[in-house]
Amino acid sequence: MSASGPAEGGESGHQRKSAPWGVIALVLLTGLALVRNGSGESPVGPPQPAKAAAPAPDSRSGPGSGSGSGSSVSAPDPLPYSAVERVRIPALQIDAPVIPVGLDTSGWVAAPPPEDPNLAGWFTGAVSPGEKGTAVIVGHVDNHEGPAVFYGLGALGKGHHVEVRRQDGRTAVFEVYGNEVFDKAHFPGDRVYGNKGAPELRVITCGGEFVDGNYAGNVVVFARMVAVR
Repeated sequence: MSASGPAEGGESGHQRKSAPWGVIALVLLTGLALVRNGSGESPVGPPQPAKAAAPAPDSRSGPGSGSGSGSSVSAPDPLPYSAVERVRIPALQIDAPVIPVGLDTSGWVAAPPPEDPNLAGWFTGAVSPGEKGTAVIVGHVDNHEGPAVFYGLGALGKGHHVEVRRQDGRTAVFEVYGNEVFDKAHFPGDRVYGNKGAPELRVITCGGEFVDGNYAGNVVVFARMVAVR
């Protein structure tokens, strides 16, 4: 499977069809690897998800209204398309600007520029956060100068919130129901990117063991929309 070119998106409207999960899985799996996977120079390394943080089995194949997340909040209605401005994760003290990222000329996900460690990217080949389907936000774990925007992502636990401020003035609030690290060689694209029938979000960075100048895995946070502000 291969990608054909950059995804389209922006304030002018929803000008592209959402990519199927297979395309998203392929380009994110390889594209995040091309981020150079950070420096790996820290003697401790970024935190990794605990086994207890993995999504519950009943939350992996359907939308529900908090099933497997400990939340009893009914899911709000999906939002229309809108580009993204910022992502906030209060539990990790993250408050970062978000830029749209698509595919570069080689067909890989164009990661945010590593020179700005506090910068995340919204992958425009998927839905926008708050739309029905699975939205994707990516960012670096570290660089040669130290931790980057999603360095602490592996420590995020169930029940924590991820807030995405959109350009239409709304903030989509997502509740975490799982956090897991996956080997890039065996990345479960269907499970990670499959449409659950409701607005969901995946926040992704590099993780796992640092081998030969690369992180071997991706840390993936699973979250579903529980509020709109």
